[in-house]
Amino acid sequence: MQYQIIPVTHFQENCSIIWCDKTKEAAFVDPGGEPELLQKAVEKLGVKITKVLLTHGHLDHIGAALKLAEHYQVPIIGPEKEDEFLFEALPQQCIQFGFPYTAAFLPTQWLNEGDVVKVGEESFSVYHCPGHTPGHIVFVNLAAKIAFVGDVLFKSSIGRTDFPRGNYEQLMSSIKNKLLPLGDDIAFVPGHGPMSTFGYERNYNPFILQG
Repeated sequence: MQYQIIPVTHFQENCSIIWCDKTKEAAFVDPGGEPELLQKAVEKLGVKITKVLLTHGHLDHIGAALKLAEHYQVPIIGPEKEDEFLFEALPQQCIQFGFPYTAAFLPTQWLNEGDVVKVGEESFSVYHCPGHTPGHIVFVNLAAKIAFVGDVLFKSSIGRTDFPRGNYEQLMSSIKNKLLPLGDDIAFVPGHGPMSTFGYERNYNPFILQG
């Protein structure tokens, strides 16, 4: 499995292009904006986009999803259905965060805990990790030892819980009971900022240590 991280918009959210070495089938994870930039990256990589994957419904992670899905004629998959209210409120989110207008839309498919998403021959297990948003999910490729965690966990920090339906206790439970047990050697791509590993966060993240 291969991936390339492309920060987009003034929020510098991490959009990942992930692909299977054997088939060159690929997916976007959390395309928050700048669809033209992401399309150029796909052309340069020479991969074939087959789906758009979303970890949660905040605008800065889904802003380009619909345009890309329409451009490549592929489905939008994820997050969990509890984030439906965020998709329905996309126009209001645009005003709140100063983004270009984005019409409300819904994913092609909601995901649940235990689902498996395939990208070519690569498999990604779905973990429902509420707290930052109620329907937040995480994609984990255990064979490749990598996770795409959205805004659940960051290097030396955690996701915010002061947005609508955020919950600090749920977030910490998601991190401690679902992500950290996957193994210290699992690297993760957060929604913003640099990569880290679950092991580093277990040992050095102040929010986890104090919790």
